[in-house]
Amino acid sequence: MWFLDKIKDNIIDKPWACAVDIILTALLIYGLIVFLKKNNAGKLVFFIVGLVALGIVLSSEFIGLSVLGTVMKYGIIIVTIAIIFLFPAETRRGMLKLASPRDTHEAYSTAYDVSDEELHGAINDIVRAAQNMSKKNVGALIVISTQNMPEHIIDSGTKLDAVLSCALLESIFNTKAPLHDGAVFVRGNRIVAAGCFLPLSQSNSIDKELGTRHRAGIGVSENYNVLTIIVSEETGVISIAQHGELTRYFDSQMLTDKLEQTYGLQATPDTARKRHRKG
Repeated sequence: MWFLDKIKDNIIDKPWACAVDIILTALLIYGLIVFLKKNNAGKLVFFIVGLVALGIVLSSEFIGLSVLGTVMKYGIIIVTIAIIFLFPAETRRGMLKLASPRDTHEAYSTAYDVSDEELHGAINDIVRAAQNMSKKNVGALIVISTQNMPEHIIDSGTKLDAVLSCALLESIFNTKAPLHDGAVFVRGNRIVAAGCFLPLSQSNSIDKELGTRHRAGIGVSENYNVLTIIVSEETGVISIAQHGELTRYFDSQMLTDKLEQTYGLQATPDTARKRHRKG
């Protein structure tokens, strides 16, 4: 077959280039398979493998189907376009991670116009409010933002710009309060807005038992650099959504540690290692 002859010629003429070519191709195929499996599209793996195998066979000079063989050879382009249309949220998330790799691997390090003591006080209030609402099975959705959020999301709720407190958070999410159905946006030690509507995640990997509040928490974390705290109205379980991933069953200490990392008051393992190397 033509591609085998080409590989043989490259091995003789450019062995290093051929080795790099094979490694990069293998990594590309592996990454595609992992992506599809992670997004519950494992069955497509067999389709793609079959498509590639068929393309290799049909593109061979022995069979002589030049037009169909050419179409099959470029089938990977069709598959790539199909993936973009079939998995828009996952594609967008991946592009955001590539564009901002530091947001994925390091702690947030945003400077606020308040002291560390005031930030610790805000964290304590958030944790106490989450625990109190968890015990009472009061649903809550709190978005911790380290950057300015898009105006259309903030405008969907009611702007408050109020100093955060445990009592204020609990009163907002009181089932009789007009803003309890939406999300609260927090930046630093202030509540920016309440009753905000968030984009829902379209991921198929989310547990079917989880409702709209969890999908909204995951959805906003897929598209923006935020940490979302979700208190389940049915079970009282406290969960965290970050970078499109949901982690459940947070206790007060776990939540405190996560918030301290988010506010840059506690180093993550990655940042701690970097500081150690600098020292």
